[in-house]
Amino acid sequence: MKIALVTGANRGIGLATARRLARDGAHVVVASRDAAAGREAAAALVDEGLSASSVAMDVTDPRQVRAAATLVAEQHGHLDVLVNNAGVLPEASADPAEAVDVELFRTTFDTNVLGPVGVTEAFLPLLRRSPAGRIVNVTTRMGSLADQLDPASPYYAMVLPAYQSSKAALNSVTVALSKALADTPIKVTSVCPGFVQTDLTPANRDQAPLTPQDAAEVIHRAATLPDSAPSGTFVDAAGTVPW
Repeated sequence: MKIALVTGANRGIGLATARRLARDGAHVVVASRDAAAGREAAAALVDEGLSASSVAMDVTDPRQVRAAATLVAEQHGHLDVLVNNAGVLPEASADPAEAVDVELFRTTFDTNVLGPVGVTEAFLPLLRRSPAGRIVNVTTRMGSLADQLDPASPYYAMVLPAYQSSKAALNSVTVALSKALADTPIKVTSVCPGFVQTDLTPANRDQAPLTPQDAAEVIHRAATLPDSAPSGTFVDAAGTVPW
């Protein structure tokens, strides 16, 4: 049985992704900053007849991340799929005094960049034990430099410096990892799930055309890439996204 771990999986896109992977036959480890919420989410999946468990893991806490990796190693011995989904967008509700706010950058990068890097570092030895390891970094077209510079792009007018630069940095991590792991079966993909109805931007929730289930389909494709597929790509539901 494949073993998959999804961060931020107690709700929204993370939970929908966990459910989609479990329906595909994987045992899913629901990683959640809130231990009780993670247990509840995993129990709900089990009640649906799916295979799931949970682990408490705040991606910004290196000790929790290492402890989670140790637990997965003890219980499963390997990891086939890692979905770095946990993310924050504090700019959505903040009112910075200037165009850039260093504290917002610290908070955002801590979760959106250093979080996935730390989680990947801790779980990479387990992914190396898989015959077809997959790492999926959940990002956004708002982090695409090409879109940010293109007046014809719907993302051109969006100005969220901390969030956009954090996702651009995560995209760069995807590229670097794909090169570093080129001689292994592990594939790394950046995925934009689209404009989804989530709690990340509650003020715009009703305007979002996509459900978490829609987003999960895009992430699932990246998490189950065939061996012939390229690594180090940036994709959304429509296909390749410009960096």
